[in-house]
Amino acid sequence: MEQEFASSLLENAVSAFASLPGIGRKTALRLVLHLLKQNEQDVTAFGEAFIKLRREIQYCTVCHNISESAVCPICSSPSRDASTVCVVENVKDVMSIENTQQHHGLYHVLGGLISPMDGVGPQDIEIDSLVNRVAQGGVKEVILALSATMEGDTTNFYIFRRLAPYPDVKITMLARGVSVGNEIEYTDSLTLGRSILNRTPFQDSFSTNQ
Repeated sequence: MEQEFASSLLENAVSAFASLPGIGRKTALRLVLHLLKQNEQDVTAFGEAFIKLRREIQYCTVCHNISESAVCPICSSPSRDASTVCVVENVKDVMSIENTQQHHGLYHVLGGLISPMDGVGPQDIEIDSLVNRVAQGGVKEVILALSATMEGDTTNFYIFRRLAPYPDVKITMLARGVSVGNEIEYTDSLTLGRSILNRTPFQDSFSTNQ
């Protein structure tokens, strides 16, 4: 039975928090009551932080990572190896791999994985822009750092086929220290770091699976 509130303002605030993933109504109520105990200035700053984020955040025109400018700090950094591009599903995966401090190249954020069951095809994610990056030259290695799931493997294979016209570009994938079925963001930094260092040619993996 849904809890009734004496105030519609309280109810609306609880419903707003409860709309977030992983937040139930009891937790939402606890968060709202906590905010009510804070001074108005702090609560205003809290709300404005999200408004500013939504209005000003951009996506990098090169790699599609979140950014405050047209080109993100990673893509614009002269210290990064622009010849190596690590392909990931989402922004959280960029953060996970960065935490390993083992990848010194650039990234390419797909924004999803191919999943026919969910109606997500190659045209719905940033694969064409990846192929265009490779076609422009300068990329020597593409690391496929996608989750070891059916959707991840399907996307890996599709990208491998799309990049076949560029034989000088080495295509590698994470070593299977990342357990099959695991999401990248939930893999510990040590395991993920070793997987980056011990990445294997994608062609070898494909041949083994035949």
